[in-house]
Formats: sequence, structure tokens, C-alpha cells
Amino acid sequence: MDRFASNTVNNVDSKGRVSVPASFRAVLKKTSKLHALMSVDHPVVEVGGEQMMALHEQRLERLDPLSPDYEIWTFYLLGDGMELKLDTEGRIQLNDRIREQTGITDKVLFEGRGLSFWLWEPEKYEAYRTEARAKVRQMRRNLGSASGATAQGGGEHGA
Repeated sequence: MDRFASNTVNNVDSKGRVSVPASFRAVLKKTSKLHALMSVDHPVVEVGGEQMMALHEQRLERLDPLSPDYEIWTFYLLGDGMELKLDTEGRIQLNDRIREQTGITDKVLFEGRGLSFWLWEPEKYEAYRTEARAKVRQMRRNLGSASGATAQGGGEHGA
């Protein structure tokens, strides 16, 4: 299964368009729709195809259609979400909602997340990255101490 991976920064043009990275476009060729969801946890927009939406819809299907939780999830996925379109040159339009959510002005950082990718303002991403790496470092130490292994050294186990 193809996944969105890695990260890259691209410039926003004067018309508010940005080129989706080629490796991400290769994954998107297998989907007919591009969905965008406004994160409630981070200043990002989550973008993905039908696989991403199917995962979210599986969560929705577990809820009672008459419940308040169902109403809120439906709002999040459908009412507050949007469809994006790739133009013939592989660009997406950054509308006002996306810019307000993310703080993006002239550059976009695309971060791969497996079934989706996140659109970040680059400085906000760097702040998140620093915090996330510190948390991963601590998690690795905790896992190492629980198994008796150490988290020292370089390479795959101690980078």
C-alpha cells in the first residue's frame, strides 16, 4: 500500500496555489477525490484520499446516527471538511479557510502521515518537530528501561 512519507517545503504562488510534492501526487493518482479536514489539535489541515476518509467513516459507523457524537463527527468530516482539486500541473488552491487554520502565507510544509499528509506553516512545523522529537526520545528511553535495553548509541536504535 502506498503511503505519504517524508516532508518538503514548497512556495505558494501569487494566485495562492502550491505544488503538491511529486511523491505525494504519485500516491494520489490512485484516488478520485482529495479530502481536507481542519485539525482540532494542531494548526494543520489533514489531506488525503478515499483511504483516509474510509478510516474516518469507520469510526462514524460505530456511532448511533441519532446521537450527539454522530452529529459532531458528521460535522467534522463532512460539514467542516472540504474537497480539494489538483490542477493539471499538480497544484492545490489554498483558500482562506486553509490559510486561517494554518497561518500559511508564502510557503507550505507538506508532512507525510501514512494515509494522509498535513499542510503546515514551516515555522509552526519546526516548533512541533522539536517537541515531538523530545517526546520520542523520552518514549524510547521508557521503552528501553522497560525491556532492560539502553537507548544509547547511534543509528536506528539511538539516533
